[in-house]
Amino acid sequence: MTKPTVAIVGRPNVGKSTIFNRIVGERISIVEDIAGVTRDRIYSSADWLTHDFNLIDTGGIQIGDEPFLDEIRLQAEIAIEEADVIIFLVNGREGVTDADEHVAKILYQTKKPVILAVNKIDNPEMRDQIYDFYSLGFGDPYPISGSHGLGLGDLLDEVANSFPEDLEEVIEDDVIRFSLIGRPNVGKSSLVNALLGEERVIVSDIAGTTRDAIDTPYVHDGQKYKIIDTAGMRKKGKVYETTEKYSALRALKAIDRSDVVLIVLNGEEGIREQDKRIAGYAEEAGKGVMFVVNKWDAIEKDNKTMNEFTAKVRDNFMFLDYAPIAFVSAKTKQRVTSLFDSIQLISENHALRIQSSVLNEVIEDAVARNPAPTDKGKRLRIYYATQVAVKPPTFIVFVNHPEMMHFSYERFLRNRLRESFGFEGTPIRLITRART
Repeated sequence: MTKPTVAIVGRPNVGKSTIFNRIVGERISIVEDIAGVTRDRIYSSADWLTHDFNLIDTGGIQIGDEPFLDEIRLQAEIAIEEADVIIFLVNGREGVTDADEHVAKILYQTKKPVILAVNKIDNPEMRDQIYDFYSLGFGDPYPISGSHGLGLGDLLDEVANSFPEDLEEVIEDDVIRFSLIGRPNVGKSSLVNALLGEERVIVSDIAGTTRDAIDTPYVHDGQKYKIIDTAGMRKKGKVYETTEKYSALRALKAIDRSDVVLIVLNGEEGIREQDKRIAGYAEEAGKGVMFVVNKWDAIEKDNKTMNEFTAKVRDNFMFLDYAPIAFVSAKTKQRVTSLFDSIQLISENHALRIQSSVLNEVIEDAVARNPAPTDKGKRLRIYYATQVAVKPPTFIVFVNHPEMMHFSYERFLRNRLRESFGFEGTPIRLITRART
């Protein structure tokens, strides 16, 4: 099941970031009572009842030096293109403004569900202020208060009811699905062409089962693969090339549908902040990950260059210290075909299941080497561990006092699991529970 995408759209200073944070449950976007202040992360995973979805705060998509209304238009167009459901947010205290009407005219162009939410309705006495917004033409407005969390349940019920029913896709167990993600101009398209160009068994380009996806199936050394295109590679138009942050939105759907994610870096330009944003989502999604440093042919090298770049990757992506690094050239096809071996290994590790008896031997040996921490005379005792999921490998560790499991000791246990079982390229999830 591919997660649907919800976008929050509206003119500046209507509370988009506040609503975004309320729905996500964390303080991710910067919130301040100044128009256009959003500068931080603009996308996240969220859930409501039994529904998981991606959420976009379009206020964070700054479009260069575009005039005010043009910037609103471009943000709304991105939402129309990317979202399955759109929340059109307005400010109930200020009434209908020209900018609200400007956004409404843009949203008239979409056939996707648009749900009108009137923010800053902080008490029941203010509900009469929503009626002016019927003039925008999107049906019943939903009164909400981002600052107090009022009305969000009814709004999210309507959002969930509006999710499309055609997001199901058939998952083939014997096919490894991978995607290439990264900033614009790092060479993703060239790398895809180099990968496919090396192959003698190319099935065909077929439309994916989910919207805006183009999946390319092919076979290498008897193993079936499917490349999940980020779709932005083959789209044209100003809206797709205006902002680097947009590339992160494009990557969301591809990451969700992949088993393995190749984070493409530009060897000539080095590492940028946007690379970290995109990589962070792949890690949070629990996908197998590897770094592919492209354009390595264009670098003046000595016997230290590769080690120096590797050190930079490890320093900038400490949260992905388990991800292998490959240095390739899409232009010369140098080491391109070797990527398949790494993708296959990571996919196997991502789906690796460990026998409980073997797992507990490793845990016992780890505790013997480095005893569990103590606090105020109490010692953390680890009774038993069991694997409960794959993709990524997920383990529950039963203990006497879960609050005593310090992140540093959890990291120690995770490292021991990697030493014993490999797990190269895949995150490991450890969940601590009290034994009942």
